[in-house]
Amino acid sequence: MLIEGVAEDGSPPLPWLAQPLADALARGRSHALLLHAAPGNGALAFAFALAQSLLCDAPQTGGLACGRCAACRRVVSRGHADLFLLLPEVQRRASGWLLAEDKEEQKDRKPSRQIRIDEVRALIDWTQRTSALGRGKVALLHPAEAMNEASASALLKTLEEPPAGTRLLLTAADPAALLPTVLSRCQRLVLPEPPRELALPWLAAQGVGRPEVLLAGAGGRPLDALDLAHDGVDAADWAALPQAVAAGQAGAVAGWPVPRLVDALRKLCHDASAQAAGGRPRFFPSVPAGAAPAALADWWQALQRVARDAGHPWNEPLLADALVTQGRSALASSGPGRSPRRRLDTLAER
Repeated sequence: MLIEGVAEDGSPPLPWLAQPLADALARGRSHALLLHAAPGNGALAFAFALAQSLLCDAPQTGGLACGRCAACRRVVSRGHADLFLLLPEVQRRASGWLLAEDKEEQKDRKPSRQIRIDEVRALIDWTQRTSALGRGKVALLHPAEAMNEASASALLKTLEEPPAGTRLLLTAADPAALLPTVLSRCQRLVLPEPPRELALPWLAAQGVGRPEVLLAGAGGRPLDALDLAHDGVDAADWAALPQAVAAGQAGAVAGWPVPRLVDALRKLCHDASAQAAGGRPRFFPSVPAGAAPAALADWWQALQRVARDAGHPWNEPLLADALVTQGRSALASSGPGRSPRRRLDTLAER
């Protein structure tokens, strides 16, 4: 997990962030900003570059960070005393952006995916300290949905009345998942979907072949498309997946992690359902025609169940085989009948 800010040449971390950052710096004057952005569109990069700009000693015209001053260098090297970045523990360990109380060794538990109340209290304590460099302080919390109810409630007073000179930046892919009392205390900024004319050249520069295929497969989110490529899924693999599932070839997804597998199959089910209703595929260049909506609905429910039980100890090869087999039946169906289902509770690791 790489966290990048404004580069030394003054360019934003992602090319499609230039205009949204300019808009945010021009309009976002609130002490508490909620940045509504999909992670695959660069939510964290957007928020981090905004925080860097607020702390920059010599911002460019329009307010974007210069990328070269001492403050910018401290931000990107994780040494700026007036920046507090709070991530869930699992993301802190992936990025190396650790809190002081994080321990290097975890023997008895997995890293938490939540932002816990003690971590929010540490952020609140930090806001009470005097600014080290005199340009104010910025706390960045990503993603806000990772706060549980207790930690979100603990943050409310600081969101409403932070110490003078302190700005709070929160990101959220789904603001509806936040407490209404959090939403009411924040000015909302929206990061629009990246334009294809900026996303496609950027993906090509990252070494992604036929980037238009993976960008569509990622729902228009460039960072998710790049993750697909990094996971070994190229454009040819992605385009061939509908026919492979229709043929019952579970080997086409062999070795795919369960979240990646379920995400791809849900997108295929979505496209087949859209086509059955007279629409067009969104995620794949083409999908088999003629599937019955009832059978697709059964397959969708099975996929949803697996998605909800992400922590279940699935036997991954058997799970892939079961979901692909049901997908083959659904895609091959042509009448109102329902597709055969295999009991998922028999597919746990023994």
